Amino acid sequence: MSESPLIAAYIGLGSNLESPRQQVSRALDELGDLPKTHCTARSSLYRTPPMGPPDQPDYINAVAAVATSLSAEMLLEELQRLERLHRRVESGERWGPRTLDLDLLLFGDQQIKTTHLIVPHTGLGARAFVLYPLAEIAPPGLDIPRLGPLSGLLERISGDGIEKVA
Repeated sequence: MSESPLIAAYIGLGSNLESPRQQVSRALDELGDLPKTHCTARSSLYRTPPMGPPDQPDYINAVAAVATSLSAEMLLEELQRLERLHRRVESGERWGPRTLDLDLLLFGDQQIKTTHLIVPHTGLGARAFVLYPLAEIAPPGLDIPRLGPLSGLLERISGDGIEKVA
């Protein structure tokens, strides 16, 4: 039986609890250990203000590119497993603090809408904390389904408050 073709996918990573830099760095390493998946690129780390409640620490964010033969749903399951390994707890507060948040941003050029998964990720086009690291590793001319060229999205958002960290 032949293996499924490799799909290029992009994953957003974020943390603002329990040593966020280490949480994101470790998760970047762990993405390469997922079944039928290898990491092909990783962005720098970025410090960003929280999108949700203001009484929480700044986030550390990054984006990784992977090549995978998993389905989008199976990749999402693996990302959720990694979140659990990092002791992610759902507080019930939207955009609240977390040890690790992994979002499947793009899955090839596919558009997916199920009860558990929306690709491209909801809000992708308006979130500088995702677009800046994505632009760092994306191929020139990346076109995001339903949203258009990445370069055009970057022109419409502000990078205020985003800081690349060493």
